[in-house]
Amino acid sequence: MAFTLYNAPQSTCSQRVRYLLHAKGLAFAEHRLDLFRGDQLKPDYLAINPNGVVPALVHDGRTVIDSAVIMEYLEDILPDVAPSRPAEPHEAARMRAMIRFIDEIPTPAIRVPSYNLAFLPHFRSMSEEEFQALADSKPLRREFLLKMGRTGFPKEEMDEALGRLRRAVLRMADWLEENGGPWLMGESLTQADIAVMPVIVRMADINLDTAWDDRPGIGRWLERIRASAPFAATYYHGSLLTEKYPHLAAQRAGTARDETRRSA
Repeated sequence: MAFTLYNAPQSTCSQRVRYLLHAKGLAFAEHRLDLFRGDQLKPDYLAINPNGVVPALVHDGRTVIDSAVIMEYLEDILPDVAPSRPAEPHEAARMRAMIRFIDEIPTPAIRVPSYNLAFLPHFRSMSEEEFQALADSKPLRREFLLKMGRTGFPKEEMDEALGRLRRAVLRMADWLEENGGPWLMGESLTQADIAVMPVIVRMADINLDTAWDDRPGIGRWLERIRASAPFAATYYHGSLLTEKYPHLAAQRAGTARDETRRSA
């Protein structure tokens, strides 16, 4: 079986697919797209994924798009290799409902602080005409970009996104408690864990990890997934925003120094 993954290092949706590919021990060719250069909007990639977003997986010449669909597809073709979906139908349905919540609430919410805190300088450097043309070229993200504009999302948008992320943290904490941990559905890691992983990793990376200060189970879950075998291969250098944007790394370092002083 030949696999080719078209993705971007910092893309949260790409990260979940990379993790599952590594978890199943699959060798794959990786095409890293530069989203700011518009690689995802070039004709050769649009022929693969007309939505102009990442990731896209090509398996033996046939394309599968959308990260949640790709994860289901990998489980369908390799159900006995590092299983990530419960075999019992009701449990599988429960996992899918968890992923539906993850894809409806925290996955889109994390884009707002990510854009405001990391990507905004890039958009500010563009003219209004360039920014409009960029937004118009994005089939799935046009309205999102126009709402942000070149000045960033307003406070009310940020507050709403942070509120949605907090709701997701509380729901995760409930799942961990109800199912006994250490994973969201109990003893076995599932696609629900993989689906929410990039959101929690991103939150920690951009100084939003105070959202689970009163839910220590989330911190333990994060430590466990960071220690899992596929994590390092998934999050190679350049996958975290602080590794790509120096101003974010400086903010992170400043926060760490402040916390050290307070605890001294």
